[in-house]
Amino acid sequence: MTTSDTPVPPFEPELDAPLRAILDGRPSLTPELIPDRRAASKAASLSDAEIRRGGAFTTAERLVPGPHGDVPLLLCLPATGPGPHPVVYHTHGGGMVAGHPRSSELVGELDRAQATGCAVVAVDYRLAPEHPDPIPVEDCYTGLVWLAANAAELGLDPTRIIVSGNSAGGALAAGLALLARDRGGPALLGQFLQFPMLDDRCASPSAVRMETVGMWDGRSNRTGWTALLGERRGTGEVSPYAAPARATDLSGLPPAYLEVGSVEALRDEGVEFATRLWRAGGRAELHVWSGAFHSFDEWVPDARISRTAHHTRVGWLRRLLATR
Repeated sequence: MTTSDTPVPPFEPELDAPLRAILDGRPSLTPELIPDRRAASKAASLSDAEIRRGGAFTTAERLVPGPHGDVPLLLCLPATGPGPHPVVYHTHGGGMVAGHPRSSELVGELDRAQATGCAVVAVDYRLAPEHPDPIPVEDCYTGLVWLAANAAELGLDPTRIIVSGNSAGGALAAGLALLARDRGGPALLGQFLQFPMLDDRCASPSAVRMETVGMWDGRSNRTGWTALLGERRGTGEVSPYAAPARATDLSGLPPAYLEVGSVEALRDEGVEFATRLWRAGGRAELHVWSGAFHSFDEWVPDARISRTAHHTRVGWLRRLLATR
C-alpha cells in the first residue's frame, strides 16, 4: 500500500459537517485564487472596537523602518492591570500569500491575552509572491527587534515576549526564534506554533496522503511555499529561517507549544519538529488534536474540541509566564 492509498483518520463528528460546508465554497489554493483569498481575508477584518473589547485593550499603530521598507505594527495593549505586561508577538497566517494583522486569527490571540494579562503586537509583513523570501521573515524580525527595544515605554516587559503564529504565521514565529538565537536578538520567553507550515519540501506522509483532504491540504501547501520560494522550493537553497524544518540545530531555542490536527497535511512535520526539539534538549509541548483539521477552532469555535484546545493553550501560557 502506498502513502497515497493509506486510510485517512476520521474527522471529529462535531467538525465533519461544518468542514464539508466550508470546503463547498473554498477549493484548494492555486495561484489564480490568491486574489480571492486576500479579498476574503480583508472582508473579515476586525474593527478597532472589536479589538478593544469594551475597554479591555487600547489600540495604536506604529511604522518601523526596516531593510525592505517600513513595517506596520498593530498594538493591542491591556487597558487595566499592573504592568509591565508580557506580550505576544503575533505573525498572522494566510499561507504566505494572504492575511493581515486584523484577521479573524487575532480573536484567538486576544482571547488568550485577556485570560493571561498579555498585550498583543501584530506585524503586517509583506506577502508573497510579490515579496518573496526573505522579505516576510525579515519584516517580522524588524518588528520584533523594535518591540524589544521599545517595550518598557509601552508598559510591556521585554523579558517576556512570546512569538506566536498560526499556519504560515507559525513558520514565521519559528523562524523568528531561530533568527533571534543566531543573531543574538531579543531573548524570547516562548514560541507558540499553531498548525505551523514548517517544511517547504511538502513530502511527509500526511502531506502526500492529504493532497486534497481537509483545510489547507497538500496542494494548497505547495502553492503557498512556491509563492514564497519560487524555484528554490524543495531544493538545497532554502533557509531554515524561511522553512524551520530545514534547521540542522534546534538547540538553544525557547520553550515551544506546538499543535496540529490528526487530519491535516501539516501533521507529520509538526510532530517531527517537536520530536527534534526534544532530541536537542529543548522544551516542547505537542498536541495532536484527534479528528481535527487545520485551524479547526477558528472555523468551528463552539465545538467541544475547540473549547478544550482554548483552555489547553491558556494553561500552557500561564505555566510559561509563571517561569519568569
